[in-house]
Amino acid sequence: MTLWIATLLGVVQGVFMFIPVSSTAHLVLTQHWLIGQGHVLPAPDSAEMILFDLVVHVGTLVSIAIVFWTSLVRLSVGIARQSLQWASREGTLGRELLALRLALLCALSVVATAVVGLLLKTTFERVFALPLLVVGTLTLTGILLWWTDTLGARPRGLRQITPRNAVVIGVAQGLALVPGFSRSGLTISAALLSGLKRRWAAEYSFFLAIPTILAATGVQAIEVGLNGGLGELNHGVLLTAFVVAAAVGTLALRLVLYFLYRARMKVFSFYLWALAAAVLLGVIDLG
Repeated sequence: MTLWIATLLGVVQGVFMFIPVSSTAHLVLTQHWLIGQGHVLPAPDSAEMILFDLVVHVGTLVSIAIVFWTSLVRLSVGIARQSLQWASREGTLGRELLALRLALLCALSVVATAVVGLLLKTTFERVFALPLLVVGTLTLTGILLWWTDTLGARPRGLRQITPRNAVVIGVAQGLALVPGFSRSGLTISAALLSGLKRRWAAEYSFFLAIPTILAATGVQAIEVGLNGGLGELNHGVLLTAFVVAAAVGTLALRLVLYFLYRARMKVFSFYLWALAAAVLLGVIDLG
């Protein structure tokens, strides 16, 4: 893989990580198109290419840190302080320990995601090699985004999130491992369905991405290391894509928050349906 291809894929990830149109689907479609044009890069369903996809996902975690820096610092300090408070006294984890409770709920969501991912890992990876199957998932994601705009005001704040809500959101995130299903789209939709206000649905979704993506990247890195290393990739290519994804993702995240808070996610539905039709009709040649 050349540096310009790494830059292109980093831009694709940065633009589409937070815009709820499935960055993984766009990465897979772009990779198939590049291969069809004669460029040399690993197959989209290969272990090293899936690791590349995860590395650029980690790059966009930097975007989350930049946009939500104040909230993340407040949450981290709260978790540390409240953990000490809880450890020093007897009693249950009540709502007064909000930051610690949220951390445990996020952990529960990650566990739910891991269960789905481990049970269906082989099935999910096969989709990377079959871009036409992405047509269906893109279409369903568009329908889901349209539906979220029809919802009225949500009543729940962060203090009202239950373990059941956390599991539902985690399962939705696990299903988003399938290319074409947007991680942000599915998790935000699940949070809204659970009654969370739009602001908190967004923050919970994006905060949840941090441990989930880091864990998935670590697991995939171990698998690649045990099976011969990076192959046609190298550390320079990974670093370039990482930095580009982080920079572009910061702008995309701010754009998504603008539309989400105003219940205008359906604008992305039209794009998803047009993209699915283009792939289905052969307008986009995947080689």
